[in-house]
Amino acid sequence: MPKVAIVDKIHFDGIKLLEKNQKFQYEIIEDLSKKNLISKLPNFDGITLRRGKIDSEILEKCKSLKVISRHGVGYDNVDTKFLKRNDITLLVTATTAAVSPAEHIMFMILNISKGIDLYDKAVRNGKFESIMHMKNNNTFELLNKKILIIGFGRIGRKLIKRCLGFEMKVYAYDPFVDQKIIESFGGIKVDNLNEGLKEADILSLSVPLTEKTYNMINMEKIKIMKKNAIIINTSRGGIVNEKDLIDAYKNKNISGFALDVFGKEPVEDNFYKQIDDTFNCILTPHISGVTQESNKKISEFITNKLITFFN
Repeated sequence: MPKVAIVDKIHFDGIKLLEKNQKFQYEIIEDLSKKNLISKLPNFDGITLRRGKIDSEILEKCKSLKVISRHGVGYDNVDTKFLKRNDITLLVTATTAAVSPAEHIMFMILNISKGIDLYDKAVRNGKFESIMHMKNNNTFELLNKKILIIGFGRIGRKLIKRCLGFEMKVYAYDPFVDQKIIESFGGIKVDNLNEGLKEADILSLSVPLTEKTYNMINMEKIKIMKKNAIIINTSRGGIVNEKDLIDAYKNKNISGFALDVFGKEPVEDNFYKQIDDTFNCILTPHISGVTQESNKKISEFITNKLITFFN
């Protein structure tokens, strides 16, 4: 009878699939500390992994482990090289988690372009009159604005539909996607990243963290962009250089930014200290793909994949 560790609690509908299947035993592990994972995980044949990091030191102890089913698309929180060397299967969420991130990105675009968060804070602090007559109003319409989407996978393809709904011009940079596919969605393929950055009023990233994408957007790239551009990263921390991003904003190289992912999570105090209430920015805690609907779909998907693997 396979034993499954649910590392970080998932939606109950996914858990119910294991409850109903008498061929499986399962345990929910909510203490994600390395010490606890080293203690707990060696007894399991399969793992569903949401948050938490499973490195080679933990995996070395897991002599019975045959499969990890990842709650999400990214797999940077598991040592994939170890899995490959030891013939342990990695399953990822392939198709279920695209709508929620695309909507989250669209929310960020609207919030930053309209300065909603800044205005909200000002009104709450009794500055209604002064903020209404603010001289340096950097808000703008989305009509005919150019967005560059880096990464034209599932999320990029959902995002383009929402951008076109606002009559934006959409450019896509993805060396792995054919021009005809991008054009079929109403976009324009960009072959040269620097050329795309020059055109962009808005930059949105939807790519995995790899050696090639690490530090992909740094000060050198930001300086190519328009002075009033905004940058949005909901993919993975480390793809945008956060120090360069904040410096670029302070030096008026960009007009705003939004981050759902960070180089270090949870975010530390030294990051927050660099940002004050005057910043036209949005920070969210790695939840762009977290909604009731997506959690349900993903939990059912990863559990079914795990059951199918053992069957």
